[in-house]
Amino acid sequence: MLNAESLLNRIRLGEDSKLELKRLVMRSETKVEAPHAESLADELAAMANAQGGLLVLGVDDKSKEVLGIPYSALDAVEKWLAEICHDKVTPPLDIVTEHLTLLDVSGQMQPVIVVTVPKSLMVHKSPNGYFKRVAHAKREMSPDVLARLFQQRSQTRLIRFDEQPIAKTGFKDADALLVRQFVREGEGDIERQLQRLHLLAENEEGELCLSVAGLLLCTLKPTRWLPHAYIQAVAYRGETNDPQYQLDAKDFDGPIDRQIWDAFHFVKRHMQVPAKKALGRVDYPQYSLRAVFEALVNAVAHRDYSLSQGRIRLHLFSDRLELYSPGSLLNTMTVESMQMMSMPRNEVISSLFARYYSVQESGLGRSYLMDRRGAGVDVIINESTALSGIKPVYENIADMELRLTIYAAKLSSEGEL
Repeated sequence: MLNAESLLNRIRLGEDSKLELKRLVMRSETKVEAPHAESLADELAAMANAQGGLLVLGVDDKSKEVLGIPYSALDAVEKWLAEICHDKVTPPLDIVTEHLTLLDVSGQMQPVIVVTVPKSLMVHKSPNGYFKRVAHAKREMSPDVLARLFQQRSQTRLIRFDEQPIAKTGFKDADALLVRQFVREGEGDIERQLQRLHLLAENEEGELCLSVAGLLLCTLKPTRWLPHAYIQAVAYRGETNDPQYQLDAKDFDGPIDRQIWDAFHFVKRHMQVPAKKALGRVDYPQYSLRAVFEALVNAVAHRDYSLSQGRIRLHLFSDRLELYSPGSLLNTMTVESMQMMSMPRNEVISSLFARYYSVQESGLGRSYLMDRRGAGVDVIINESTALSGIKPVYENIADMELRLTIYAAKLSSEGEL
């Protein structure tokens, strides 16, 4: 139950990201003249597509004056709201309404309708497009933002981004050798097998296209269709991001499993591996290769491929390794909860990594690229901390990137650990 006094205090402070005020004008006892139904549908959908909020009908948004709604019109306004949410928003929007009376400037009690709009698990389209509430106003979402929102809210109802078909692609664009590892004798037509694995997907016209996962795993150069789907790796001589101290730079843009191995060997090639000779030569690398491997697999498997301007960035400095992966943490996950739960962003890619991509290199403690138990973060933290004495740090950068910093084991002045 809303408290009238606290609501009045919020109204006096004006609109914000979770409060919208609307004057309501009746043409008759049963017809609403203002606000326009389609405009209001845009506002409601924008709230649901963001963090939810309150709409107060019967309050002027500019003067913040309580104007009220005629008592005789309350039922008609309720019906009007229900029709807007059901008929003008796709999928239909669930709201909760409450009738309150608030004091106007003359000291009279005026009825208002408070509409609670929950944050939705769906993405809602309203008459004028897809909107999201930003600060105190609705903003039309760009294709990048919209794709990301669909991905974030697809956990239970909507198709995941890596399952979506890529326009103007087909089985003909897949490389035969890359496809071969997914095909099993006696299990039917090749295209049907790939469709069952979500590497091929039907578009709206019923045509079979490569899915995002199919593109990333089964083509020699995914960047032809997804220009951002690559790893940019740079090694520096010092501790700062300065081009004049750059030792090496490479872009890895092949199938994403090869991107992992190319980036892994880039780190192996450029990290220092000093040794102690007291009891025979023993190498002590700056980084745990198991931790580096896990970090790269996680970055590739869990990055947000819907971000058109993002790419994985690997920066290797003399004292640390930084790995940037596009996309904030999925849904309710936090940096603190990463060790306690595993929630893949790209279900198809994660599943196939755990079933079809074997690991031949020794010392990595893994038979397949991904571990279904979700132990990768533990390996990264425990092994890196044991080697360097400093715990790796995960950080959300502006809700757009996840940055992992792994600190290098320190070397003595003689070049030993």
